[in-house]
Amino acid sequence: MGYERKGIAAMHGYVPGKQPVSPDVIKLNTNENPYPPSPAVMQAIHAVPPEALRKYPSPAADGFRSTAAKLHGVTMENVVATNGGDELLRMAIATFVEPGQPIGTIEPSYSLYPVLAEAHGSRVFHLDLEEDFSVPEGAAAKMNEAGVNLLFIVCPHAPSGQLTSVPQLAAIARDFKGVVLVDEAYVDFVDPALAHDAVELVREHDNVLLLRTLSKGYSLAGLRFGYGLGAASLIEPMLWKTRDSYNVDALAQAAATAALEDRAYSVDTWKRVRAERVRLREALMELGFRVHPSQSNFLLAHVPAGARARAMRDGLETQGLLVRYFDAPRIDDALRITVGTPEQNDKLLAALRVILAAV
Repeated sequence: MGYERKGIAAMHGYVPGKQPVSPDVIKLNTNENPYPPSPAVMQAIHAVPPEALRKYPSPAADGFRSTAAKLHGVTMENVVATNGGDELLRMAIATFVEPGQPIGTIEPSYSLYPVLAEAHGSRVFHLDLEEDFSVPEGAAAKMNEAGVNLLFIVCPHAPSGQLTSVPQLAAIARDFKGVVLVDEAYVDFVDPALAHDAVELVREHDNVLLLRTLSKGYSLAGLRFGYGLGAASLIEPMLWKTRDSYNVDALAQAAATAALEDRAYSVDTWKRVRAERVRLREALMELGFRVHPSQSNFLLAHVPAGARARAMRDGLETQGLLVRYFDAPRIDDALRITVGTPEQNDKLLAALRVILAAV
């Protein structure tokens, strides 16, 4: 006999990317930074004294919040630390959405959003992205009409890598009556020449919440550390009401703070990823893939005519390479490929040539 709520029993859970058993597998399916974290991070972890583990950590991660506030030019009251970016999503739903009230998404998007909505007892009201994966005109008005009070926008978009400009985001925030959560999980990989900085939205709009994570850009996916930036009126109820008590541990706080303090190290890895992103995209297009321009650390590549994306993913796996396939409208003919190191990308391209030769 099952004891879970009917809604939980009926829902589909989140399906994460496959985790390899062998260390020899090249993992290009979950968008981790291919380079290791800053040595300063490991030094900070080793420097944590036993006494810090015996006692509870700083409840609100004040040291980290202070560092993040200085980095972004805001105050501590504008920052909340979370157990990965996903905790911020859950906290935002718990804080700003009445049970049963719809949650807004623009599809295709991050597949965790509807899972969290269902767990909360809410349905998802979604709009379709334009053909180029840009946000459709009038999105805010349509969300208002549907009674949405929390809208998720991924920027850069996943799984395409499309970037929504700050003026576009500002227009949505201005017209939308609820909270706009801009999921910036991949923002560290945006080309600096674009001068994209959405933090100004936090200063100008009291309904904008930015999600940041150390999982991608700072090579700390295993640490599970993220944070939110927003007006104090948004942050305060999450910080003191809907956040789990002691939600980020002492080791994580020390490591995350060190990562931000040694940001220059990570900036160099972002530069290397961007260079490989250009090279890998060009090489994939030479093989016949249709590849979207990307400002993230991955590429969405539609397979050449005659090939099947699912079969190609399976073929790569037999050669020790993991990429992501989504059986979803508009992207079921594509692979999402994390940008790896030059050596990893070369092995991927060699394997694809073998597979395509047999098509």
